[in-house]
Amino acid sequence: MLKKLLGIAPQQEADGSYAPSRLALKLGTVDKSDFDNPSYTKYQGKRSKILVIFTEEKNMKMKNGKLFSTGNHPIEALLPMLHLRNAGFDFEIATPTGKPVVFEMWAFPEKDSHVNNIYKQLKSQLEKPLSLADFISSSFHDVDAYAAVFIPGGHGAMIGIPEDKNVGKILNWAHENELFTISLCHGPGAFLATTLDDHPFLYEGYEMAVFPDSVDKQTPMIGYLPGHMPWELSEVLKKLGAKVVNKKSDDTVCRDRKLITGASPLASNNLGKLAAKTLLAELN
Repeated sequence: MLKKLLGIAPQQEADGSYAPSRLALKLGTVDKSDFDNPSYTKYQGKRSKILVIFTEEKNMKMKNGKLFSTGNHPIEALLPMLHLRNAGFDFEIATPTGKPVVFEMWAFPEKDSHVNNIYKQLKSQLEKPLSLADFISSSFHDVDAYAAVFIPGGHGAMIGIPEDKNVGKILNWAHENELFTISLCHGPGAFLATTLDDHPFLYEGYEMAVFPDSVDKQTPMIGYLPGHMPWELSEVLKKLGAKVVNKKSDDTVCRDRKLITGASPLASNNLGKLAAKTLLAELN
């Protein structure tokens, strides 16, 4: 009751899961992003496609058994996509089994016209995405049409995707064919899929920006999470040989070879700009 009065109690949803508390939403979300809409000379080549792997999962079970209402973070997904679209790239949207994309709608920037517009433009694809198996069977042979694979963040990226063999196949396909891989925040959880079936970690020795475990450990105190995380993403990546370059949930972005990463929602705009400029410079 005291937590409710103070606004730090996670808010229960109809399915029994918990969205962040009123205080956490006030501190951790915005109604307008920092998208600065730079102009780009649009890409005109044939490698214009970007595969975007979204989650189809909504609820993450915490250590205490409570379910966190999650999905992909809308700003972490749509801001980089705004930059990439404005730079001349198109998207193929996929989820593991082809179920609709799930967003953390409690984090949607309602007053942001740019984010709202691209969300509306992509809505039909978000509601009826490809499955990863369909993408592999239909598009692996057409690698010359692709520039990158993008995996948005949000805690939902840590559910199912790290254990999905098709994700591992796609990341290896991108790596072997020198496509870029782009991700941020909790999205790098997908990289764990490259270790399935005892394969070596694809990104051993790579520098990358990832959401810090230290922040995830603190957020239950203000009701952002309804309990402590089931596992620690940064720590797992470090043990596999990744070099995490950030200690804060800030706007850090990082490029190492064909891997482009960002630290948190605050990095979404910088990540989009870095990805767009890098692809234009490399592909033109």
